[in-house]
Amino acid sequence: MGSAPMKLLTIVSGKKFLSTYKWNTNIAEHYFCKICGINTHHKRRSNPNEYGFNIACIEGFEMSWIENAPYVDNTKMSLVDINNSKIKK
Repeated sequence: MGSAPMKLLTIVSGKKFLSTYKWNTNIAEHYFCKICGINTHHKRRSNPNEYGFNIACIEGFEMSWIENAPYVDNTKMSLVDINNSKIKK
């Protein structure tokens, strides 16, 4: 997970594929992909002006150097492969 002020993290595409989950105080907002279920980012309860984000969901992030982490073709960071290609390990 990484951190960024809300004004510096922008969803540039795929927003329609995100679902939001809130509970308790409704301050924190957790965003998940509707297709694969990955937690993409969240607005923090402890600092509502900041997002925590899943670095594996950042376009262009190179993940192959991380040992024993499943990924699909180094761009689609999901264990669910909608294109039926083999998941690399």
